[in-house]
Amino acid sequence: MKTLVPAVAVWGRTAPSHSITAVMITDDQQTIVTGSQEGQICLWDLSSDLQISSKEILFGHTASVTCLAKARE
Repeated sequence: MKTLVPAVAVWGRTAPSHSITAVMITDDQQTIVTGSQEGQICLWDLSSDLQISSKEILFGHTASVTCLAKARE
């Protein structure tokens, strides 16, 4: 059973900038991954009717994320 957990904002009144520099879609075509000039990686849910909603934002990189690749199983 898949549990849905809404994204939670942990910043103030405005979200951090996310100037997209890289985009990847998962093999199941349900998640979009974006990398940003500011160093974040964001995960987005993609519904079958092409609606996009935020899932997670990952911080930690100190440089721009200019390339995304999936790991092998």
